[in-house]
Parts: sequence; structure tokens; C-alpha cells
Amino acid sequence: MAGFGNKRRLTTRRAALTLIGAGALAAGGITSAWAAGDDDEVLTEAKVLRDPDTPVAGNPEGNITIVEWSDYNCPYCRKLEPELRQVVQDDGKVRLVMKDWPILGPVSLTAARSALAAKFQDKYHPAHDALIGVSSRLTEPRINELLAGAGVDMDRLKRDLTDRGSDIDALLKRNNDQAEAFGFRGTPSFIVGKYRVPGVLSMNEFEQVIADARKAKMN
Repeated sequence: MAGFGNKRRLTTRRAALTLIGAGALAAGGITSAWAAGDDDEVLTEAKVLRDPDTPVAGNPEGNITIVEWSDYNCPYCRKLEPELRQVVQDDGKVRLVMKDWPILGPVSLTAARSALAAKFQDKYHPAHDALIGVSSRLTEPRINELLAGAGVDMDRLKRDLTDRGSDIDALLKRNNDQAEAFGFRGTPSFIVGKYRVPGVLSMNEFEQVIADARKAKMN
């Protein structure tokens, strides 16, 4: 698990937007998700879209799924978060699958493990919002401060990190294996419907990709 931080480097905003261009799914950077990887065991739709251990936001019964791989220390993830949530809320029919992918060092791994441990006391979403909502790089003391401020029972969190640590690490490994099989090079990265989006999107681009993904689903 500790090796995650050395496997991928952060994609720059300019590189990501160059991949996207203005044409949404017509652009070269957005391709069919399920043709993107060679490992059928890693990249089944059930495992990517319906992992029961992975937190979900938005509409659980939505007709389009967005899968996001993110790191709490990624500045682009932080900047994108409120825009993505607004698009999901405005649309009303999007299921958002939240894949923690701690690739930016040991503190990112601590943050991801802590957020996922908070899930066992039904506090994943407050923990996620607290950690992704900061404007400076996280430290371990700051993580604990933010989680406590979000209402997380820190004594229970420590117990769950110990007692459920192997489950948390297994989930993070699945997230990492899927991201690598898709060929993602940094955070944030997305699956929208049946398409992969390796980079940063604006609100308008997200809306367009969602619309195109719905259209593709009907064909």
C-alpha cells in the first residue's frame, strides 16, 4: 500500500484539458472505458461500478454512473469537487462512485484510509467533505483535526483502522489496480457511463459528457 505514491504523477490542468478539447466524447482523450484495459478480472463493469465497499453519492438509482478516482492532497480534485457535486445535484439522475486513490504520498494514504474507516460509523461523506475541502496540503495532525471537527468518533476510528484495516487496504488496492488498468496517469480521473475521462472537466464539459454518455447508452 505504501508504494501507491510512487506509481503515478499528477496530471496537469493543461494536459488534461488538451486531452478533452471542446468535443466531449468526440475528443481523443475520452474513449470507451471497457476497451481501455486488458485485465478482464480487474475491469468488469460490476467490479468498477458496483463494488459494495465503495462509497456512493448522488442518486443511487441514477441512470448514468460517474466513477471518480481522487486523492485528498490533489489540488485539482479539491477545486473540481464543488463543481462536480453541483452537476450531480442539478442533474438528479447521476450516481457518483467515489474511488479513493492515494497516489501522492504517505499522508494521502493516511487520509484515504481514515475516510474509509469513518464509513463504518456512517461518517464517510462528512469525512470526505472535510478532507477535500481544505486549501492547503494535509498533514496527519490536520487530518485528525478535520475528522474530529466533522463529527467522526476518533476512538472508534482508531479501532476500525485496526480491526478493518485489511478490508480498507484491499479496497484501495482494487481502486489502484483498476486505475492502472484503465491507464490513468493522475488524479482526478473518471469513468462517465461507458467512457473514461483522464483529467479535469469544467461544469459545462461534465454536462456535455453526461449527455453524450446517455445518448450512447440508448444506442
